[in-house]
Amino acid sequence: MKKKIFISVIGESHASEDIAKLAEEVGYEIAKAGAVLVCGGLKGVMEYACKGAKMGRGTTIGILPGSKREDANPYIDYPIVTGIGYARNKLVVKSGHVVIAVGGSYGTLSEIAFTLGYGIPLVGLKTWKFIHHNGKFDDKMHYVKTPRKAVNLALELALQAKNPLEKHEYHT
Repeated sequence: MKKKIFISVIGESHASEDIAKLAEEVGYEIAKAGAVLVCGGLKGVMEYACKGAKMGRGTTIGILPGSKREDANPYIDYPIVTGIGYARNKLVVKSGHVVIAVGGSYGTLSEIAFTLGYGIPLVGLKTWKFIHHNGKFDDKMHYVKTPRKAVNLALELALQAKNPLEKHEYHT
């Protein structure tokens, strides 16, 4: 049996119309590629990405900060309650073989930091840009301009990994 690639989608919970459209397209492309979409399970980018995945007949997992499955957006197939608040951001990141950031506020920034710290491949679409203290851009996030490119690159990065299904250890 072929193992599925899990792609975590992170982004803001109050998405603009532009970001919502991008997230929906990302979700659709993930589903069409046969990957599983993992997210925080609530509103904004999470909901739009899941909506797109369902339009593409894909599978969605929502890792919720609270203790009620009913809090999940209507496009979540498998709501996972944690009761740990936004500490669940770490679980969202660790559940993906690769992460796609779409837009984003401070919660997304924390997920990006976890992703980079764990050495998990990261693709960015209209999201944060990072400059090191030496003034150079961080090249660990791969920036793209379209949802299709985001998903294609995410799949490529997941497959290029030594073992895309291995556990990542945190790098400090």
